[in-house]
Amino acid sequence: MNKASYEKRAEQLLLPIVEERGFELVDVEFVKEGGTWYLRAYIDKPGGINVDDCVDVSHAFEAELDREDFIAESYVLEVSSPGLGRPLKKEKDYIRNQGKRVEIHLFRPVRHEKTWEGVLTSWDEDTVTITTDEEEDVTLERPDISLIREAVEW
Repeated sequence: MNKASYEKRAEQLLLPIVEERGFELVDVEFVKEGGTWYLRAYIDKPGGINVDDCVDVSHAFEAELDREDFIAESYVLEVSSPGLGRPLKKEKDYIRNQGKRVEIHLFRPVRHEKTWEGVLTSWDEDTVTITTDEEEDVTLERPDISLIREAVEW
């Protein structure tokens, strides 16, 4: 199995656990950092996730992972809230953030800019469109986008 198949299977196991508690499964990732593999699950709910929620989901998820035992590498399991500045990855993330300010980081400059900020107005599988503070609609190609997330204003 590979990273993507681990993530997909982990998501399949975790989804019923999260939904049973009335939470949302935001993302699952299997990443290597500093020589250690991490299986990370990000969960959310209206009003936010607390430590007890994470512990509860982690214990239930760990039992399923032990039962299935499909990940060959040793890893650390982490269940947490996505926190501020969580990236938009799935369709539901775009829907939730439509009409809100987002920041977009690009792999390479478009019109001499690598970072754009504005209100998310539309998207499809190939592009994302925002309206800037200058009331200009800017459409960016998805392959050019390294990160898109809700803008955090202080």
